[in-house]
Amino acid sequence: MLDYDEEAERYDTLRGGEPRAAAAAEAVMSLVPRRARRLLDVACGTGIVTRRFPAARPGLRVTGVDLSTSMTLRAGVRLPGAVVRADSRRLPFRDASFDAVVSVWLLHLLTDPADVRAVVAECARVLRPGGVYVTTVHKGLSHNVGSDIDAVLAERPPSPVPDDPATVTACAAGHGLVPAGEARFRGHGQGRSPRRTVEDLRRGWFVTLPPGHLLVEEFAARLSALPDQDRPRPDPVFTLRAFRRTA
Repeated sequence: MLDYDEEAERYDTLRGGEPRAAAAAEAVMSLVPRRARRLLDVACGTGIVTRRFPAARPGLRVTGVDLSTSMTLRAGVRLPGAVVRADSRRLPFRDASFDAVVSVWLLHLLTDPADVRAVVAECARVLRPGGVYVTTVHKGLSHNVGSDIDAVLAERPPSPVPDDPATVTACAAGHGLVPAGEARFRGHGQGRSPRRTVEDLRRGWFVTLPPGHLLVEEFAARLSALPDQDRPRPDPVFTLRAFRRTA
């Protein structure tokens, strides 16, 4: 897994910047009830998406939480006094504190199924009855756009899918969360080029091909042989699922 303290400085630049953040925030807010007054963004990262929530919904009080020190420092600049450093598996908030909880691009990072269950349980715990939990699902599949790069990467060792929609839905159901909608948004600026994919490969982006793995340079060579080395392939399209907490 990437070191997100090290990644923080260039995180926004490498992941679509403001256009992607705007698309993500709009999609999330389409699933958040109009009556919501308190929203928690779990794994808020640099806050580039988080800061758009109160701007889109006047009167909405937003809190961000992230485990990475470097990420929380950057998010704190964007949301002064509203960002907390904490583990998403043990949220430092009382039961039923929020009308909406969001976790965008988090569950796919949790390789232990117990951690997925813990995060979903905590998000459900801090939700008020009638509140909504919104999360991305199957992020890895979103990046498979049918390109020549995907054809090469299809032969790498298979990755676990901790954010599989069926898994997330089952975890949610176990904590009184029922399906409440779906939305999609484009990952602007995240279309892969062969050269950038090689760079990501060598720095540990792909879980089953960590730096030093015997197959890393074999895949790097195959990617380097593709045409149009700097031409981005199509952008990914991410999927959000919403779940409502029952009484």
